[in-house]
Amino acid sequence: MAELVLEHVSKEYIPGVAALDDLTLTVADGELVVLVGPSGCGKTTALRLVAGLETLTSGTIRIGDKVVNALPPRRRDVALVFQRPTLYPHLTVEDNLGFGVRLREGAGPLRRLRRLFDGSPHDGDLAARIHETAELLGLSNVLSRRPAQLSGGQQQRVALGRALVRRPAAFLLDEPLSNLDLGLRHEMRRELHLLQRRHDRPASWPRPGRE
Repeated sequence: MAELVLEHVSKEYIPGVAALDDLTLTVADGELVVLVGPSGCGKTTALRLVAGLETLTSGTIRIGDKVVNALPPRRRDVALVFQRPTLYPHLTVEDNLGFGVRLREGAGPLRRLRRLFDGSPHDGDLAARIHETAELLGLSNVLSRRPAQLSGGQQQRVALGRALVRRPAAFLLDEPLSNLDLGLRHEMRRELHLLQRRHDRPASWPRPGRE
């Protein structure tokens, strides 16, 4: 993973009304940080600013050694998991899990060129990552189902799994465990801590923003 730095970050949706006011925060490479506060204090806004879904009013955001203020979301190499799962209803669980990686690789000749020059994973490697993640999240027996055939907890696990399969530079989690039952919530908290400790992104995996 990469170091994340926010320097004097502010966001105003309405002039003079700050949704986020002068936030300065450093998250070290491999560090796990939890933002705690009442509803409406700016936690989700901060995550959306890092992901590039909102534009800064002022301040600087760095991911690794790069200032990302002007970069679109697809070039920031972050994965944001929302409180409510956002899945593609026409795709199976397996295809939803791998969608982000396949989208970033491209298709046809472009995809083959990326494999040749930057070491993008082959379908076999991606399939192994999908099945490993599905096993971790208890989804191995529903890989052929579509989101409408899943419970709310299963849908949230698919959304979380899609981020895990991507192996981004930073994971942004906006209360992703709130829709899980109590037992699975405790289990997933433990698994997230273990994943964070052993996370090691191979250099051969694709990087964003390469044409």
